[in-house]
Amino acid sequence: MKRVAASALTLGIFIAGIGVGYAAQKLSPSLYHDKSPAEAAGALLETATILADDGSWERIGVGRVYYLGGMKDKGEAIFSSILAGKHADSDTFRIARVYVEAGEWDKAKPLFDGYVERNPREEQDLVEIGTYYLLQGDRSTAERLFDRAFAIDQDVWSTSRAAGAYLGVKPQQ
Repeated sequence: MKRVAASALTLGIFIAGIGVGYAAQKLSPSLYHDKSPAEAAGALLETATILADDGSWERIGVGRVYYLGGMKDKGEAIFSSILAGKHADSDTFRIARVYVEAGEWDKAKPLFDGYVERNPREEQDLVEIGTYYLLQGDRSTAERLFDRAFAIDQDVWSTSRAAGAYLGVKPQQ
């Protein structure tokens, strides 16, 4: 039985390697050499989308580049497809971060609020979300989130993030 399992695992790794190798072959310099920035980015993003496969974090990363790179409709389509299906709360958190980075607090806020409701004990995330509230001028909500987080745990990263927000420093991701 162990031999069958080991063989199946080896075959799976081999097939996955072929897929990665095939995708890597597609990433030729002709995708971006002598192309306009928009053409190069488009070709690389199409390839990145293929490489992302079904990985939600990977797809969010591709969507982030589309969204922040001025192709919001394509980024939004990726985010919507992730949020419409079964997804982890961490996906919601990451998408909300993209909206914050884009300066779209109105889109980020409801995602963060839902995340906080479903994850009341994620101390570092509570602090990070609190920093965004503080940077948006909502000190009261920020400090409530800081209070909740610091009642759970106190670490250098969360404490420095909170301090930074009072100085206008965005959290490092």
